[in-house]
Amino acid sequence: MASSALLALALALAFCIQGSLGNVICENLSKDACAFAVSSEGKRCVLEQRMCRSGMGKYTCRSSEIEADTLKDWIESDECIKACGLERNVLGISSDSLLESQFTQKLCSTPCYNSCPNIVDLYFNLAAGEGVYLPKLCEARGVNARRGMAELKSSGLVSPGPVASERLGEAPGPISTEMFVEAPEPAMGPASL
Repeated sequence: MASSALLALALALAFCIQGSLGNVICENLSKDACAFAVSSEGKRCVLEQRMCRSGMGKYTCRSSEIEADTLKDWIESDECIKACGLERNVLGISSDSLLESQFTQKLCSTPCYNSCPNIVDLYFNLAAGEGVYLPKLCEARGVNARRGMAELKSSGLVSPGPVASERLGEAPGPISTEMFVEAPEPAMGPASL
């Protein structure tokens, strides 16, 4: 109970800072506001975990090199996190979740797809990086969901099969010893005399 109140307070504070200063700086965001945020420079924020000497992990937020297409100064709402089936404390940015049918179902749902442009933009670009068009993946989630996932898993590329030899048949047998002829003894040259 106290942790959810603390989370709400941290997010409220983050929204207040965002609104009053007009700048989102990833390195200044808390662990609970970092994931799915976009800095004032348009860079996506990434939550990372670094190991301390004590063996405990410390969470830090930093700017990534991944740019949001049109968004800046954005901290994702709890409503969108929930509607899209995400978690606040996700580390890094990865397209792996697109392989999970439950996540794709939430991402493609009306509450997420039509109301959460930041998340849709992020996963649209992640899917494109895998050679998949997100609207087609969402369309395929009904009847052809397995096919859409298979295309994503293979990134649309299929490796070619082995090349068949031109002549199929039996492999040649071992060479018989009859084919070998003994060489004559070397002649003695002047150096050996």
